[in-house]
Amino acid sequence: MADRSLNTPASRSSRRWKILGLGVIAVAALVWWQWPASKSEEGSRAKPEQGSLTQPAGGGRRGGPPGFGGFSAGPTPVRVAAASAGDFPVYYKALGTVTALNTVNVRGRVDGQLVKLLVEEGQMVKAGSVLAQIDPRPFQVALQQAEGTLQENQAQLTNAELDLKRYQGLYAEDSIAKQTLDTQQALVNQYRGTIKGNQAEVAQARLNLEFTQVKAPISGRLGLRQVDVGNLVSSGDTTPLVVITQTQPISVSFTLPERDLPDVIEHYRSGLPMVVEAWDRGDSRLQAEGVLHSLDNQIDTTTGTLKLKARFANDKESLFPNQFVNVRLRANTLKDVVLVPTAAVQFGNSGSFVYVLDGDKKVKMRPLQVGPNDGARTVITAGLKPGERVVLEGTDRLRDGSDVEVVHDSDAVPATPSEQLHGDGSAVEQPNTAKAAKAGV
Repeated sequence: MADRSLNTPASRSSRRWKILGLGVIAVAALVWWQWPASKSEEGSRAKPEQGSLTQPAGGGRRGGPPGFGGFSAGPTPVRVAAASAGDFPVYYKALGTVTALNTVNVRGRVDGQLVKLLVEEGQMVKAGSVLAQIDPRPFQVALQQAEGTLQENQAQLTNAELDLKRYQGLYAEDSIAKQTLDTQQALVNQYRGTIKGNQAEVAQARLNLEFTQVKAPISGRLGLRQVDVGNLVSSGDTTPLVVITQTQPISVSFTLPERDLPDVIEHYRSGLPMVVEAWDRGDSRLQAEGVLHSLDNQIDTTTGTLKLKARFANDKESLFPNQFVNVRLRANTLKDVVLVPTAAVQFGNSGSFVYVLDGDKKVKMRPLQVGPNDGARTVITAGLKPGERVVLEGTDRLRDGSDVEVVHDSDAVPATPSEQLHGDGSAVEQPNTAKAAKAGV
């Protein structure tokens, strides 16, 4: 007897719901499959903006990104620039610390009350200028006492010398004993020694009185005062009255790795001045120019670096002691070399190369030998001549002999490394690169 439970109304209803669910899933999958193609067709029918580097409709893979990233059977749009000839300064970069040529902590040399401050904070002073006044009255009294003692002993010495002359006459007449004459001679010598001690005491008292005027030992700029008027000061105080730093000229200390030393030492010992530039911490603004002044006599074994010191006139006082700066030491200048934008240099398995424009419609891969670069420009030692045009942008889709369409031809090469470098050594974006970024390249 057949099982009738399989044909019950409940089982038939369950099958209908399953079939309906499968149909909905199939329709949803079909819509999802067709949706990207319709969006791509709509994008391909849209009119490209004027001046953009997007491919024509149907010129590449449907739905692919426009511009340099897509694939097209037509010419590849590229930007090019011409190689140029010129001088290239070779710089070594380092982090430096500004140090004052001289720094003096001004303290009182005698004990007393500070009664006057004769200068302002931050003022430029010259050596010998009076900065402050300590109460001089106790030292004036001490000087008078020393002078009085000196005068008293001078009078005693004068009387002893007169007696000595009398004793010498009497001894010549054989009227007194030799011992009496010798005793008087010793007394005169004693008074003379006392006078010398008294004179030294007078000089010491006069010197202490002079020290009540606190004077600048060097020329420089004052810092903020540390002691106010009315306080007692002492020669043993750890806190100075004020600090003077000599900022004109000023020094910058920095280090270089030992691999860079042969070139630097060779030019330093030749006697020719080596230019040193000090840039701000952002490496965007030149603050001062100076010359390499001295080298340390040994390499630090823990870091493998040598300490160098540059001297700056600092006429505008743009450098401050303990300031951190980015140092650029110009070690050499390469004369009349071939220069190309660094963005044009590519790197492959066989080394460095560029895509050189062969005519107006094709490019040719050219192997190179490269020299130093400053982030914006690269020195080409072999493989390229001045005037040849190289591809700057669009190289990711190029091969040797590829067809190209030049959309922008720039003959400009960045002028100076000082103007073209960021703090991290990367090149500053040029105007044509900025436009390309806006165009979606």
